[in-house]
Amino acid sequence: MTVPDRSIETLPALDYEAMRAALRTGDVLLCSGTQIFSRVIRWATRSPWSHVAMVLRLDLLDEVMIIEAVEHYGVRLIPFHRWLTENKTKARVFPGDLVVARHRRFEERAQGEAMRHLGKFATSRLGTPFGAGEIVKIMVRIVAGHWNRRMPRLLRSDDEFICSEFLYRCYQQIGIEIPWNGLGFIGPDAFAKDPEFDPVVRLAHHAFDDDHPVNVR
Repeated sequence: MTVPDRSIETLPALDYEAMRAALRTGDVLLCSGTQIFSRVIRWATRSPWSHVAMVLRLDLLDEVMIIEAVEHYGVRLIPFHRWLTENKTKARVFPGDLVVARHRRFEERAQGEAMRHLGKFATSRLGTPFGAGEIVKIMVRIVAGHWNRRMPRLLRSDDEFICSEFLYRCYQQIGIEIPWNGLGFIGPDAFAKDPEFDPVVRLAHHAFDDDHPVNVR
């Protein structure tokens, strides 16, 4: 079906509690951010999408976690409520817009050994910050993507990823390929353009009830 750009405005808007209940493991959070690095990604991809992250539900612990690759930390795993509030502004709990997308075949593919492969790949990269040289490689790939340049092997991703490259590799572990043109880098927009992804809901701009603190679980 793909995730249209207008999903930012037209999807049903949920508050934190309702969205937390609706999320499933494997859901992709498509973000349209307003920070500097987010604007660079949007410029490079000519799309509103600047970041993607993936949901991991830990129902035994009553926790919803977000796994992602970010420029300051590398790959990290963080509770959903903290992920929403760590960069909040006065206007919004999340500095930008957030849409949930769901791959039609994720649940079918993410079974048994395949899910273990995904988990092992994702968690083995936790907690390793990018070095300066890795950041440079990432930035070159982003700029090359804007100009539709094919990436020399030397500058291709090894273990340093931007968010969408990391999720692309995660999905590969369960036999799902996210289509893209092979030029520059795979951007967040590739997930939105994949017809196997359906838009689900978006985050309300005022996601938390005024009567509750932002550190609720």
